[in-house]
Amino acid sequence: MDGVHSFAYRLPRDAFSPRQVARPGEVWRVFQEAAVRASTACGWPPQRYLDEGVAFVVTSMNATHHREIRYGQELCVRTWLRDFRRGVLTKREVRLEDEDGPIASTTQQWAHVAAIEGGFAPSPASPELIGAFVARDDLEPVVTLPAMTETLDQSSEQVFAFDCWQTWMDPLDHANHPLYVDWADEAVARIAVARGLDPQAIVARAERVAWKAGVGAGDRVIVRSRLAGFVGQACLFRHRLEGREGQLFARATTVRELPGLGRSG
Repeated sequence: MDGVHSFAYRLPRDAFSPRQVARPGEVWRVFQEAAVRASTACGWPPQRYLDEGVAFVVTSMNATHHREIRYGQELCVRTWLRDFRRGVLTKREVRLEDEDGPIASTTQQWAHVAAIEGGFAPSPASPELIGAFVARDDLEPVVTLPAMTETLDQSSEQVFAFDCWQTWMDPLDHANHPLYVDWADEAVARIAVARGLDPQAIVARAERVAWKAGVGAGDRVIVRSRLAGFVGQACLFRHRLEGREGQLFARATTVRELPGLGRSG
């Protein structure tokens, strides 16, 4: 067993925008599906985690988009664990490809947690769980965000807020992590609309999300976003997702390209 799990995948029709390309959050859902399928193949399907009162929760993710995905496009999904530190922290790599080469890549940081009253807490994984996975740190480099080529010291902040839907809850009873990309992209779309631009024309290049706490059903979520700089012709946005009292849920960085939304926009 070489530690690499691969499978073919096609995104469903509802994953696509009016421009007929997959939305970034939907690409993140493929990344998540890869982690679940790989764990299942190693003898740890979702139900086993529930039965044993443990889970993996994502603490940060970096992703890059090499090309956009069109409906009907068959993807080859490859995934493997890079490491497993102290039985608690593990990096998972996922690569989406087709016959023409790379499409999207991510490095995910996961933490192993055990159920406690009122939620979960970090806890070392069992020897059985650790022994089920083969870590590979010799395959490909980790995914990192591109460096800014120009920084903006001051830019106006765009803010919107909403109450998290009850029906958004995932199997761990919180907002699933691709939703945070959806929320950050909604902020960028609103910035584009305010400038008279078509939000559907935005092209995703990269993003990162780092979590401090999970959003639960009914929580007030305030998304504070600003244009922080540029990566070539693309814009780099910083997002702070916080609660009603200012508590931090997550920080996100998104690199997005759109004519008119840049140095000359």
